[in-house]
Amino acid sequence: MAREFTDPRSPHQRIAAEIRRRITRGELPSGSKLGSTAELMEQYGGVANTTIQKALQMLKAEGLLEGLPGKGVYVRQHGQQSVEPIAYMRPAGPDESYPWVSEAAKRRQVGSSRLLDVEVVVPPREVAEALGLADGERAVLRKQLLLLDGEPTELARSYYPLGLVEGTPVLEGKLIRGGTPALLAAMGHPPREFVDELSSEIPTEEEVVVLELPKDMPVLVAFRVVYSDGGRPIEATLMTKAAHRYRMRYRLPVA
Repeated sequence: MAREFTDPRSPHQRIAAEIRRRITRGELPSGSKLGSTAELMEQYGGVANTTIQKALQMLKAEGLLEGLPGKGVYVRQHGQQSVEPIAYMRPAGPDESYPWVSEAAKRRQVGSSRLLDVEVVVPPREVAEALGLADGERAVLRKQLLLLDGEPTELARSYYPLGLVEGTPVLEGKLIRGGTPALLAAMGHPPREFVDELSSEIPTEEEVVVLELPKDMPVLVAFRVVYSDGGRPIEATLMTKAAHRYRMRYRLPVA
């Protein structure tokens, strides 16, 4: 017997969830037009006009829909991105752009980055353990905001062992040409392996503000540890993305 349950969410939240899922799974592709308010009211069981408007407003705030005056409501372009992490791991060559920029260009988008902060800190416990640091040992934190077509997309907080990068441009308050992986590779520490741990979490105040997130939107958090030759950890990064905008793609050989 099928288990009966009651959805505790309000009607407009349930409707927004159904439309959101149709968008993220491609049933409503970018550029497609939603039905009229009257059609949506009938489609979702004769709910009130205000219920439909609240649901649509939620999805507009999330960047999934846009209203065009006199034309209707449409699914926005680039409503959801498929991200393949390995594409961002190869260090950029001397004449190549930062991978975030070059990968965005392949999708006909403009990728950019903004360095928010650089400081020497005692890192959080999970970072210290991942980097093999002793209690109280310090690391360099580089906090960076990544944008697509001018919209905040990802907050990256990257930590590097101070002993590894002291006296290098990693400590300077400016962007590094080709990105930090290119610099580390040039220093003799190329990335050889990385491990990602993914979780869906409630955003912090900083994440809500920096990523301009709508109310009650969860985030996708990836905790990545990068290893160089001999299994030496050279970087630990917390990457936060709006969960509804991304899906992660992994392509690995099967032994």
